[in-house]
Amino acid sequence: MSLIPKRGTVYVVDDDEAVRDSVQWLLEGQAFRVRCFESAEVLLARYDPREVACLIVDIRMDGMSGLELQDRLIERNSPLPLAFITGHGDVPLAVDAMKKGAMDFIQKPFKEDHLVPLVERMLEHACTTFAEHQQAATRDALLAKLTGREAQVLERIVAGRLNKQIADDLGISIKTVEAHRANIMEKLGANTVADLLKIALGQNSGKT
Repeated sequence: MSLIPKRGTVYVVDDDEAVRDSVQWLLEGQAFRVRCFESAEVLLARYDPREVACLIVDIRMDGMSGLELQDRLIERNSPLPLAFITGHGDVPLAVDAMKKGAMDFIQKPFKEDHLVPLVERMLEHACTTFAEHQQAATRDALLAKLTGREAQVLERIVAGRLNKQIADDLGISIKTVEAHRANIMEKLGANTVADLLKIALGQNSGKT
């Protein structure tokens, strides 16, 4: 067995210490990095959205339930993949939760041969979605640097309008359009129009 921790962190939220310990023991035995929390409230207070991670949470807990935690994460636009721990009678609730984006559910008592592949799948999904989430956040931060007029010019550049057409659209001179265009390129860190379009359209500039 490899002793090198696998990429990403598994958050485990359950108000039953024995369940937390069991899940942690199983996953750490497979080289996963695990962080346990006794309540949904504690997780929300300590959760770092910049961390590649997935979440295993009990569907029923004292205080905030797992379902309520899922709703809070959805409100935060969190990319965190999650799965529920359920008792036998909670399966209909878990199915409803999957309709809202949960990846799966595991029934108590859970088995290693179900839990481990599920966590591997969630972390693989997390690596992809977190990269996309960070890329979108970076893009939004860049576009937020633009003035209202620069945003109008960029919108027309993306639409394929020429400088003269943009000038006519906005009632400004061609020289002013050129100045805005230069500012946009500088603020977005674009060296070419192709780079500019990739940023504006949310495409990964690392693709070939």
